[in-house]
Amino acid sequence: MGVGEVVVRSPRISVFRASFIVGYKRFREVGAQIYHSRTAMLGLSILAFFTFIAVAAPWLAPYGPREAVSDAHPYSFLQTPNSFHPLGTNYFSFDIYSQVIWGTQISLIVGVASALVASVVGTAVGLISGFSGGWVDEVIMRFNDVVLSIPWLVLMIIVAAKLGIIDLTGIILVIGLTGWSVTARVIRSQVLSIKERIFVERARMIGTPSWRILMRHIFPNAFPLVFANTILTVAVSILSESVLAFLSLSPPTTVSWGKIISEAIDNNALGIGNPAWLIVPGLCIVFLVFGFYLFGYALDEILNPRLRRR
Repeated sequence: MGVGEVVVRSPRISVFRASFIVGYKRFREVGAQIYHSRTAMLGLSILAFFTFIAVAAPWLAPYGPREAVSDAHPYSFLQTPNSFHPLGTNYFSFDIYSQVIWGTQISLIVGVASALVASVVGTAVGLISGFSGGWVDEVIMRFNDVVLSIPWLVLMIIVAAKLGIIDLTGIILVIGLTGWSVTARVIRSQVLSIKERIFVERARMIGTPSWRILMRHIFPNAFPLVFANTILTVAVSILSESVLAFLSLSPPTTVSWGKIISEAIDNNALGIGNPAWLIVPGLCIVFLVFGFYLFGYALDEILNPRLRRR
């Protein structure tokens, strides 16, 4: 009996070890390609910089996100940049420099979480649609076409406006659940290609259940595209959050770059001699989105050989 157990378990252990070795080698190969890609390293450096600011915000920011400056008095509001407040203060005597630092956290949290929601929903829809085919694929794709025909930004603003005042989780769900359609179409196209390959046909011939084929053969081969597409979706999600904050559709208690820009315009930052109030958070949005786009496109070229050959 003991010998029989060894004979049964040994192939499974060997297969697991072989899969682990192959995965580890692929991981090292992708890591080496990222390291030698100037585009990827530039994007990664920008992301690392903003991530450090977000994590170290409690130590880098002199004040809390909604904390009045310590020298609060009747003339402490709407200060122009000075040695104590590099970006000045707003109408409520909040230090704008501190708010910009704390706003990094909101942008990254909302951007990453919304992109994950959109990717999970879009990937699930794309996998089911592409693998099922027939009338299921037809119904899902026609619905997806309807969603795609409505501009994402317009749909997101309408949903957020109808919901009224929502919290941070609500903003994440609004952005994520209105932005899955592009991911669904991309993943469906990849699944249609993968399911025609020989190893999938062999799995069907030996009677492998459909769900097992989908999860063990098709999804792992589509995952690199899912990962690269998620990185690019983060950039769009950050821009979406900034737009909602600018339109006062974000939680009133959170401080984000879009809300800072909205307050700067409402208080005529240029007219009172404080253009930095408007420019600095705007540049932060531009550079953070630029970093995600650089890293996402570089990763797409590395993980998608067809794109790299073109």
